[in-house]
Amino acid sequence: MITNENSTMPYMKSLSSCLNKMTQDGYSADFKATEEGLYDLGTHKIYYPSDVRIVNFFRFEGPSNPEDNAILYVIEAGDGVKGTLVDAYGVYSDPYVDRFIRNVDDIHKKVSTEEKGLTH
Repeated sequence: MITNENSTMPYMKSLSSCLNKMTQDGYSADFKATEEGLYDLGTHKIYYPSDVRIVNFFRFEGPSNPEDNAILYVIEAGDGVKGTLVDAYGVYSDPYVDRFIRNVDDIHKKVSTEEKGLTH
């Protein structure tokens, strides 16, 4: 089994496999950042930075092309909605995503047991 170099979790191998894992874990809402806020594509509800917390995020790098860089945000809203937001990473990022994320106060990065052991 091939694993991501940053983690021993096999679902981290690609953006699509990580998205599938997050959906299996209950993060099924698809979010899009807009001028108004974070838009739930399923319910059409708008969330503001104070309405959500980012419980985790993952960065993915393409093998050689900067356009292949992406970041996946795992988000929980105060009303119980759980979902994901995907953006390009770096110079190709969406300015609405960047502005929204910078205004979220509650952002966490979960570190796996294996990664904790590497940070001594």
